[in-house]
Amino acid sequence: MPSAPRILFVADLNFYAKGYSRLASLKRLGAEVEAFSHTPIGGDEAGHPSFSLLFRFAWKLGIHMDTEAVNESLPEKAKAFAPDIIWIEKGNMVRPRTLMALHDACPGAIIASYSEDDMYNPINRSLAYQRGLKHYNVVFVSKSFNADKEELPSLGAKVCMAVDKAYDSEQHLPIEVSTEDRDAYGADVGFIGTYAPERGVDLMFLAENGISVRVWGNGWDEFRRTHPNLNVEKRALVNRQGDLRYSKGIAATKINLGFLRKINRDLQTDRSIEIPACGGFMLAEYSSDHARLFADGREAVFYLNLEDLLEKTRYFLDHDEEREKIAVAGRVRCENSGYSHDARMAFMLEAALKQRPS
Repeated sequence: MPSAPRILFVADLNFYAKGYSRLASLKRLGAEVEAFSHTPIGGDEAGHPSFSLLFRFAWKLGIHMDTEAVNESLPEKAKAFAPDIIWIEKGNMVRPRTLMALHDACPGAIIASYSEDDMYNPINRSLAYQRGLKHYNVVFVSKSFNADKEELPSLGAKVCMAVDKAYDSEQHLPIEVSTEDRDAYGADVGFIGTYAPERGVDLMFLAENGISVRVWGNGWDEFRRTHPNLNVEKRALVNRQGDLRYSKGIAATKINLGFLRKINRDLQTDRSIEIPACGGFMLAEYSSDHARLFADGREAVFYLNLEDLLEKTRYFLDHDEEREKIAVAGRVRCENSGYSHDARMAFMLEAALKQRPS
C-alpha cells in the first residue's frame, strides 16, 4: 500500500459501529483521513440510533433519508480535500448524481463502496444504492455470493470483491473480567445478536434440554416463549468507549454461540471473528466460510443440527481444559491469519488503488 494515501471516509462513526473500527485502522495504517458520519451519533445502549416514523416509512418505499446532509456536503469536501480514495460504507442515502458529482470534482480519485450486509437482498438496499452501483470504481462486500456475476454485478457493479469479516484489535481482545463482570454479562452458554425466528427455536431447544442460556440483543421482544433456563435480556450488549461490555460478555461466557442469519444468507458474521479474537470459545453453525476461517475442533467448534448442537454444548460444558485450549487457538488464528480490520483495510486499499482511473 502506498504511504499516506488520502482518504475521504464516509461511514457510521458511532463507537459501536464497525465503521469506527475501520477508521481507526486507517489511521494506524498511516493514511491521511478526513471522515464524517452518514449516520446520527447516538444510541449507545441499543447499538443503533433511533429514527423517526417518517424515516422508517420512507425506508419501506426504498428511500434512505439523508439525515446528515451527505449529498450536499460530500462533493464540496471531496473537492477541498483532493482524496486518492472516496470510501463510502453502504451509502444507501448517497444518490447517483452525488457520485457523478464526485467523479467530476475528483476525476483521479477512486470511489469505493463497502458493505457488510447482503446488498443483493432488496430489504438491505435503497433505490439510490442500486442505481448508484455503476458509478463506483470498486465495490467491496462481506457476502461472497454478492460478488457473483448474477448478483451485484448484474445491478451495475463494475468491480466487485469479497472480503471476510474482521476484528478490532483495540476492542476485541482477551481481557480479564471481574466477578462483577461475570455476574453482569456472563453465562454458561450465551448468544449476542438480533432476534430471528430460527434463533429462538435453537435457543429454546437448548433450554428445554437442560442448558442454561443467556441472550443479548435487539428485537427479542418478538420472542414470546419463556423457559426457566432461558434468560432473554431483550437489550443490546455493545462496546462503549471506556466500557468494553460486549468483549466482557464474550470473555465471561463459557460457550459463545455463533448463529447465522438465514434472511441474510450468512456464511459468516461479525461474531464469527470477534468471538475467537476476544479469546472466547465459539460453538457456531457449520458453513463453508466457518470451516475455512477456523479449524473445526481445534480453533472453534461447528455443529450441523440441533442434536449436534446439544451434544457439543453438553460436552464442552463438562470439559473446561479442552474448551479453553480451543479458545486460545482461535485467538492465535485471528492474529496469525490477518483477520484484523488493519489487515483487511490494507488489502482493500491496495486493491482499490489498482482501480485508479487512467
